[in-house]
Amino acid sequence: MDSLVHIGELAQAEPVQIRGPRPRLPEWARKSRTHFESLNTLKRDLRALNLHTVCESARCPNIHECFHRGAATFMILGNLCTRGCGFCSVPKGSPSKQDMSLDEEEPRNVAEMAARMNLRYVVITSVNRDDLEDGGSHHFAETVREVRRALPTSRIEVLTPDFCGDSSAVARVLDAGPDVFNHNMETVPRLYRKVRPQADYRQSLDVLAFARRHKPGVLTKSGFMAGLGERADEVESLLRDLRGMDCDVATIGQYLQPTRQNLPVAEYIEPRRFERYRDYGLSIGFKNVFSGPLVRSSYMADEVSAGLVEA
Repeated sequence: MDSLVHIGELAQAEPVQIRGPRPRLPEWARKSRTHFESLNTLKRDLRALNLHTVCESARCPNIHECFHRGAATFMILGNLCTRGCGFCSVPKGSPSKQDMSLDEEEPRNVAEMAARMNLRYVVITSVNRDDLEDGGSHHFAETVREVRRALPTSRIEVLTPDFCGDSSAVARVLDAGPDVFNHNMETVPRLYRKVRPQADYRQSLDVLAFARRHKPGVLTKSGFMAGLGERADEVESLLRDLRGMDCDVATIGQYLQPTRQNLPVAEYIEPRRFERYRDYGLSIGFKNVFSGPLVRSSYMADEVSAGLVEA
């Protein structure tokens, strides 16, 4: 593979230590779940086309709100991920034990569903497919092209995996013509071993740097979670690292334990600290910083990038 150049060695991670009783979910980290009719209708339509959303698979707290307003983040390359990140509830799969063959109709089905929903802003993400030689990048690129054909005036955001540092795979997705390239850092480097053990902090920064070099006109974006045991100075350092890669937009949200099998919450971050993170990010040059307890990487993505990419 044509691997991206690393800009440093991965910092040695320390295990997340959670001592004493786990914190209770505060009111400001709760989301109402009242739009069941919209939720069930959209789920039915997605299943009819054998499509998945990260909203469902990752148990996003905003799913009722987003499905009610007719928004969803398509998750392609199937519904089984080859990695075992501690924070994520997306189903895990092993190619040797399960059928993980790609659905050749998926790119066209995503485009059909996006057109049915009349989306003016389409967000496409995927599971990690480390079992595939190209990481699924050809399939990803084809999905972007199909959506562009179906909705030529809509904006497209891609939220990609790291493709194991394969720059040709990253380039392939970028060459398909998305308006926004998003790749999440997820957490600070000290916590990678626990939170994201099969990824590399510096490699993810390199993905964003490569996207900027390869397609300078494409908006770059990255997101990460708070509440996993990071310190405020580490958050600021991560934001500086992202700006060092000329990243345009950052999203910061509270980690919420999706299942009992996932990492526990170390701390619930109060809204005013999210505001301070936003203010710090803007002060060092980000075009936008969307920061709050219920912020997720693709939540309100159209509004987050409004005015930053051409309509």
